[in-house]
Amino acid sequence: MLQLLKNVNAYRDGAWRPSEILLANQKVERIADKIDCAYDGLQILDGGGKTAIPGYIDQHVHVVGGGGEGSFITQVPPLKFSEPVKAGVTTLVGLLGTDGATRSVANLVAKTKALREFGLTAYCLTGNYSYPSPTLTGSVINDIVFIDEIIGVKIAISDHRSSNMTKESLIKLASDARIAGMLSGKPGIVHLHTGAGKAELDMLFDIVAETEIPIWNFRPTHLANKYDSAIRFAKQGGYVDFTCDPEDMANRTALLIRAIGEAPEGLVTISTDSNGSLPVWNEKKELVGIRAAAISALHETVRAMVQIHGYPLEKALAPATENVAKALGLYPAKGCLAEGSDADLVLLDEDLNVDSVFAKGKCMLWGKEMQVQANFES
Repeated sequence: MLQLLKNVNAYRDGAWRPSEILLANQKVERIADKIDCAYDGLQILDGGGKTAIPGYIDQHVHVVGGGGEGSFITQVPPLKFSEPVKAGVTTLVGLLGTDGATRSVANLVAKTKALREFGLTAYCLTGNYSYPSPTLTGSVINDIVFIDEIIGVKIAISDHRSSNMTKESLIKLASDARIAGMLSGKPGIVHLHTGAGKAELDMLFDIVAETEIPIWNFRPTHLANKYDSAIRFAKQGGYVDFTCDPEDMANRTALLIRAIGEAPEGLVTISTDSNGSLPVWNEKKELVGIRAAAISALHETVRAMVQIHGYPLEKALAPATENVAKALGLYPAKGCLAEGSDADLVLLDEDLNVDSVFAKGKCMLWGKEMQVQANFES
């Protein structure tokens, strides 16, 4: 299938330029000022002067919903297919959180497969907050090696809901994930929920200093309240992930821009914690409130960086596109809008709202209207 997207603005050769984009099946075939193409089956689409950007990548999504920390009635529903599409997210990584009892790795893999069937690029992580890690095959190594969708393992540190694993246990888990990644050609990452505990990233610094495990095998997230530790981690060569916060967008985006400026280039990423429960705890670790995260926060964060702080759009996009694609070993197929990349792209209107979305060349959203209808969504 050939599609010619005319009348869009794309960032190329260091500037935003009027462009035409030719999509061939699942790939970007060509981007140029003007493309002459004659083919009986060619579909020509008018982009209406909108801005074309790469599809977003969200590496922290509770696709089966987060288990509520306030009993069964606080469980968050699973992610609907239309939610990432309307948010411009064309690639995501699903994971579990606190709840490994009513949510399972099997459930997670099944949901990831469903998102793939609908046309998104979807991966997931084995494990959850607890240790030993819950798995599908009985082994973290086997999960990563033999389950196509699984690219790493999730664990929690510095949190009262974690298993308070020892340094030796984390070394073993990271070693298993790394070897499994090497055997299967996957990232083999250890994705770390980092809570508000006093230890912050101390265990990771110790492991990196004492072992041969590369720092980039560890992917700590939720780092806004551990800023100094995050920058120290990045300066040693590690990726650092900041969670979007639409409740405090101005301050969170200011912090993010600061981090991009202080960390080595390309090592700052953002994610949403979408469909995860966001509990509020008092000083006694008692639940006093709860809400759920939304995947739309990824684009809202990028837009706020531009509209609130005047940050250049091409730079604001990097933590949600290029940087995370490189972190997951997906670049340049993902994370950029370039000839030869996957045809994952988003069109933004003049107010930088998501207008249209293509995932691997398939039009999912056009003019803010869904073009693909998922089962059980009205």
